[in-house]
Amino acid sequence: MSKNEFAVTPVEVPPALLVGVDFGEAHFDSELEELGLLAQTAGLQVCDRVVVKRKFPDPAYFIGTGKVQEIKALALGHGAGEIIFDQALSPAQQRNLEREMGMPVYDRTFLILEIFAQRARSHEGKLQVELARLQYLSTRLVRRWSHLERQRGGIGARGGPGETQIELDRRMIGDAIKRVRERLSKLKKQRSTQRRQRQRNAVFNISLVGYTNAGKSSLFNAMVKARAYAADQLFATLDTTTRQLYLQQAQANVSLSDTVGFIRDLPHGLVEAFQATLQEAVDADLLLHVVDASNPHFPEQIQEVVRVLEEIGADQVPQMLVFNKLDRLADAQQPVAMHDTMEIQGRQIPRVFISAHTGQGLDELREVLSRWWLAHRSDSAPAWADEHGDVLTDDGFDQGEGAQV
Repeated sequence: MSKNEFAVTPVEVPPALLVGVDFGEAHFDSELEELGLLAQTAGLQVCDRVVVKRKFPDPAYFIGTGKVQEIKALALGHGAGEIIFDQALSPAQQRNLEREMGMPVYDRTFLILEIFAQRARSHEGKLQVELARLQYLSTRLVRRWSHLERQRGGIGARGGPGETQIELDRRMIGDAIKRVRERLSKLKKQRSTQRRQRQRNAVFNISLVGYTNAGKSSLFNAMVKARAYAADQLFATLDTTTRQLYLQQAQANVSLSDTVGFIRDLPHGLVEAFQATLQEAVDADLLLHVVDASNPHFPEQIQEVVRVLEEIGADQVPQMLVFNKLDRLADAQQPVAMHDTMEIQGRQIPRVFISAHTGQGLDELREVLSRWWLAHRSDSAPAWADEHGDVLTDDGFDQGEGAQV
């Protein structure tokens, strides 16, 4: 080995123990599959998974004191270095659990924030993640750390430990949040100017939305021949990318944007922080809601995306469902027709089946988008018929019977 060469020793990350608490909710992931994927995406090694059943959360520990000791013993037996809960913990619950277990305890919100911090690439994306992280951290100042202990002195000195330092930290975090908000505000104005320019040029805007790992970036690359990063993992990309898409049948260029994916229990702070990025979906003329057809939980994932769209004010934007990953479906699960409709919240939404990986159904999708664009731009033709003869209005909703899920 030469003088200029250095051996890099990989740092071993202690394994993590996953804990999920079942309160009898229908969407509970009994296998903690999604939490495991989140942990893997964050670079953690999962040693074991524990499911605890309760009727309601314990105010102090979220789980019962008996389960706390059981999980502690299990974690020590596996040599785990941290424990991750599938639900959000209050600051007091997190502090109490760490004191009892003697190791770091994190929740789902922290894990998602950690992944976003690792994946953000653009300046705007990093600012958005930093804002969400600061907002999360501001709620954790509950005398959790020993360095916050306040030194008492003088006759008759009173006050709880850590009060002075906690207030100082809270003020510093508040100032940092203010600075990041100001920077994001400037970037939001720049994006708004770009959107107004596209509107003046009468550009038809299409945004890809959907649950994380549904294949949005893969579809984006296949449609516009781009090289956006795409991988079979959660939150592969966070930054919005926009390209021109040529619709040959309509002989027109439209704007196609790839946005950040959604997930169950997406922290509200992240939704708020990514408001500038998600504004692309709010201002779109059409949303392509990409769904992982091979995921058995796709109905719950659709509902979660719909909920987030409502939260950001994009629920009234016309939608088209794109059921992706047909190549992963067994022969018995293949659709009868490549284009039909599906009912969501009492509305019939057009649906197209594709595989972004193999290209199956992409021509059908381009054809449907072309007809949608022609209907959108034509004042004399407010409706068009699909291949089944069903009439679709200019917002894309079928007026006849839709296909059942």
